[in-house]
Amino acid sequence: MVNLRLLLFFALAVVLLLIYQAWMKDYGRPVVQSEAAQQPPVLTKETSEVDGTPDILEIPDAPTPAVAATPVPSVQAVGNEDLIRVETDLLKLEISRRGATITSAWLKDYAVVAEDSGTRFRLFKPSPPNMFIAQSGLLGGKQGQLPTHQATFSSARDHFILGPNENELIVELLWTHPSGVEVKKRYRFQRGSYVVRLVQVMTNNTGSSLAIRSYEQLQRTELVDPNASQFIYTYTGGVYYSPEDKYTKESFGDMRDKKLQRVVSDGWIAMIQHYFMSAWIAPSGTLETFYTNVLNGSRYIIGKYSEPVTLPPGVTHSFENRLFIGPKLQDTLVSIAPGLELAVDYGWLTILAQPIYWLLSKIHAVVGNWGWAIIILTILIKAAFYKLSETSYKSMANMRKMTPRMQALKDRYGDDKQRLNQAMMELYKKEKINPLGGCLPILVQIPVFIALYWVLLESVELRHAPFALWINNLSSPDPYFVLPLVMGVSMFIQQKLNPTPPDPIQAKVMMSLPFVFTIFFAFFPAGLVLYWVVNNILSIAQQWHITRNVEKAAAKAKA
Repeated sequence: MVNLRLLLFFALAVVLLLIYQAWMKDYGRPVVQSEAAQQPPVLTKETSEVDGTPDILEIPDAPTPAVAATPVPSVQAVGNEDLIRVETDLLKLEISRRGATITSAWLKDYAVVAEDSGTRFRLFKPSPPNMFIAQSGLLGGKQGQLPTHQATFSSARDHFILGPNENELIVELLWTHPSGVEVKKRYRFQRGSYVVRLVQVMTNNTGSSLAIRSYEQLQRTELVDPNASQFIYTYTGGVYYSPEDKYTKESFGDMRDKKLQRVVSDGWIAMIQHYFMSAWIAPSGTLETFYTNVLNGSRYIIGKYSEPVTLPPGVTHSFENRLFIGPKLQDTLVSIAPGLELAVDYGWLTILAQPIYWLLSKIHAVVGNWGWAIIILTILIKAAFYKLSETSYKSMANMRKMTPRMQALKDRYGDDKQRLNQAMMELYKKEKINPLGGCLPILVQIPVFIALYWVLLESVELRHAPFALWINNLSSPDPYFVLPLVMGVSMFIQQKLNPTPPDPIQAKVMMSLPFVFTIFFAFFPAGLVLYWVVNNILSIAQQWHITRNVEKAAAKAKA
């Protein structure tokens, strides 16, 4: 008899593989060009304009929205004296005077690798590989009359530090034009926050009205992470949120195929990667146009620009926006903007994954250790599905009890499959056994297990989190492969508790699965393997208890 539980487990692995392949096809990483190929292009008229972008905003003498997508020169071409250094309790930044662009950002609470806690994780970088910057500017008026991210700003200071007794830090840069335009860019930082508030203040002293709009964009190249697992894929690319479309991905492939042009109110645009992200958040109640572009085939842009504002002479107007630079902490993101927490991408099982994460975080708040929180969560999930699992294990125990009789039928009918199947159906009917009785309980649990997998994979809270003994990083593989070996042994024990398939080939396939999955899980993060180990141990205990009771009941019936 076919071992239904393990066949379903094997089928789940196949389905996951197919989902993974489909995901990679839609969102997979394009081939990363060499560093030399990704160097910023020389700024020419041809590369500083984007062909085909319509002038959808009727502003006299205004450049097209494509101006907001012109490439910024690498900071390699800008001297250190042109950089303004900013340091808060959470962030360390570098702002280039060219465009007042944020070109570098280090997250002070996050290390690159767990083994080197002194090297801070760098999210923004001004040049390939892993170029990632935040740009902003103004459009309108005559050519050069308003500062884009190519304009050079001035600042009275080169270094700003949030003092120990300060809760707020303001960095101001100034740009003026001979025609009488004055623009101030103010970056406002707050203690304990990854949100940077940007205010672009324009004063029109030209003597005539100006129609202006602001734009903000994120620009980056492909992610090259030598520490990333080769066996686990996570999405890197653009995303945006609108009340109508909700959370929408704009992958690098999508950006190459078609430019985004979408008018949105109360939305945001972002570039995300595993654990970290940056997002421009539009002011509430204002219309913004979201757009994407690709420069030189290797630099990807997602941005937004505002509706035009007519500014009479002598009038000052402010464009306010928020920029998030930091980790995808779910409790933090949900309080910043609607839908921002969806950047923690659980895929199509978000509806299950979010409650699971909520429960996991509550357990962690009590026990203070993510490893123990995973163990307790696994126990709670196992308890919730106890009755369903009990039905499955009872079915397997009854099937195991029938194994000698089924083997006798196989020996009797040999290769006559039709008569063998007929005899087995009669046996099931006589003994009142449903051979598919264990299927439904397992199928019901599979979405929960997959959702938990994504929770453990996507949660930055578990990044570099220690557990106990030799496991000092739940987000990386077990360095000594102890957990994968324990998982393989537990899976082998489960095999022995299940009925043996009468088909020798099936029996060999089933016996090989523990070895295959041991190798497979050796490259998985320790937190994921810990879950499977605990789940297998609990399953063994439950199955052994139920099988023993079924066998005792059968023995009493015979007596």
